[in-house]
Amino acid sequence: MKTGKRLWQYAIKFKTTIILALAMLTVAVSADLAGPFIAKRLIDQHILGIESTWIQTESSSNAVAYKGNFYKREAYLAPEDKKLSEARILQVNRNYVFISGAIAFDGERTYQDGVLTIEKGEQKESYSATELKGDQLLAFYKPEVPKIISLLAFYFGLLVIASIFQYGQRFYLQKAANRIIQKMREDVFGQIQKLPVQYFDNLPAGKVVARITNDTEAIRELYVTVLSTFFTSIIYITGIYIALFILNVKLAAICLILLPILYIWMIFYRKYASKYNHVIRSRVSDINGMINESISGMNIIQAFNREKETQAEFEKLNHEHFTYQNKLLNLNSLTSHNLVNVLRNIIFVAFIWYFGGEALQPSSVISLGVLYAFVDYINRLFQPVQGIVNQLANLEQALVAGERVFKLLNEEGIEVSDKAIPRYKGNVSFNHVHFGYKPDEYVLKDIDFKAKHGETIALVGHTGSGKSSIINLLFRFYDCQKGSITIDGIDIKDIPHQTLRKHMGIVLQDPFLFTGTIASNVSLDDPSISREVVEKALNDVGADKVFKNLEHGYDEPVIEKGSTLSSGQRQLISFARALAFDPAILILDEATSSIDTETEMVIQEAMDVLKKGRTTFIIAHRLSTIRNADQILVLDKGTIVEHGTHDDLMEQKGKYYQLYKLQLGSSSLAG
Repeated sequence: MKTGKRLWQYAIKFKTTIILALAMLTVAVSADLAGPFIAKRLIDQHILGIESTWIQTESSSNAVAYKGNFYKREAYLAPEDKKLSEARILQVNRNYVFISGAIAFDGERTYQDGVLTIEKGEQKESYSATELKGDQLLAFYKPEVPKIISLLAFYFGLLVIASIFQYGQRFYLQKAANRIIQKMREDVFGQIQKLPVQYFDNLPAGKVVARITNDTEAIRELYVTVLSTFFTSIIYITGIYIALFILNVKLAAICLILLPILYIWMIFYRKYASKYNHVIRSRVSDINGMINESISGMNIIQAFNREKETQAEFEKLNHEHFTYQNKLLNLNSLTSHNLVNVLRNIIFVAFIWYFGGEALQPSSVISLGVLYAFVDYINRLFQPVQGIVNQLANLEQALVAGERVFKLLNEEGIEVSDKAIPRYKGNVSFNHVHFGYKPDEYVLKDIDFKAKHGETIALVGHTGSGKSSIINLLFRFYDCQKGSITIDGIDIKDIPHQTLRKHMGIVLQDPFLFTGTIASNVSLDDPSISREVVEKALNDVGADKVFKNLEHGYDEPVIEKGSTLSSGQRQLISFARALAFDPAILILDEATSSIDTETEMVIQEAMDVLKKGRTTFIIAHRLSTIRNADQILVLDKGTIVEHGTHDDLMEQKGKYYQLYKLQLGSSSLAG
């Protein structure tokens, strides 16, 4: 599905708010665009209306007194007014003259020595005229004043209405945009929870973060600014063209030249801007990934003096980002403002050419009010055009960002299941399991063993032998290609991932702690785990001895990854976490390999507490910690080469025996 269509689908989820905003926008535009029409009426009917036909009447009501007679504009005559004779007031240069009687035609006017001469082509007529003084002229304008004030008040009222509805449409449109982005971010974050672990094997965390933050923020700009501008501009442009055609069809047709030019430019712009934005968004993602990696590994970078090399790598990515930003900037700078100015000049040249060729003819039907309204509308026309052109860059950024976000949303995820099953006993069986991270490249081959409820199974072997892969399969972070894994006789592929893990617990070599407190890291804010359960779990694993000197006790703040705590302290919290969740199956992944001897004694006691009544899998490099295991599986290159208890394996004097003697520091490998 195309990116634009997906973005549209998100928008229609909040269509009520958007429709309300667009309705308010239509009202605001209509009120705003009424201005030039009011100005046209003000000019033609009331300011220049003094040159219309005047009628001498007997009634003095609402009439203008001049030389003992009363005059009214023909348009203002009442039915009962008696028409005596006709008169005209005409402007000649900067003066106005009064003529008793009608004129035959209008044309070029001259006034000299009480005679007004009108010429039109070969026609010429002269009329006896009187120049109007200031007070006399003002008297003829007086009837127009109340009407002018009424129109101005009406226009002011329309401006107030337009402002109110403009505020309303902006508020509701941006509210809808924020809702859309809120929904999209929830969907993206929810999708991340559904993605299988292998997805993150090839995608750095920083790039995922960039999708959720930077890319969705760019899409937010699409809804808040770009679409708002486009909607507003399209309605304004439509309204202006309707007004132009109402005023004068020929002049409006000239202005239509703008639309195909604008459309062609949008196609041209998008062709290049899309390419630049793809690179820009990709480099932003790469920069985020590198920054995240650098911060996580800062101790290694500084310990091995890799600061300059890391800086150079960052500068390379940043330079590429800068280069393409400049290319996009050049594209925008050379076109956006300049394009609008060029289009404005083209329209005005065409307008002046037409008006200069026809409108200045005496017989022209184009009035000064129409001319003013046209100029006003043309100026207004380029404001939304400028808005559209200026937002093309943001539009392309948003479409590229949307493409990246929807690519993430399109990844096949695992639906989060809330299905609950009773706590299983923990009888685990691996039945001739084959597994590979890549097709046909097996890292586990024919793994076959059984673990009964309450037993402790130790996994031993060199790095890369397949120990962690067995745990990954048990947790269903991955699924095996051949064979099956069952718990209490049920194939784990028939159990939803979350339901399966509900009764499993894991303690890693380097446990992950979240920002919060010691207590919240034990409960993981699960409402089903009470404070009493948290404290009991911590006390049972011996954490009370380790944390007794902390100022806030179990409410001591923990920052990201627990970097202010020692390895042993973090490990105890991890043990308490596993105990609080009361798992049926427990995995201890090299849980004692990176702690000191004194803390190891506490950890060993905690492990003994934790293992009671549970099926426990231990991955251990220190073979001394697994002497009491019920089963020890010795792995080599993905296969189980030895299987038995510590004593059994020592008697066999095979691979386990050799590993054990090496760790004891014996120089003799023979018994």
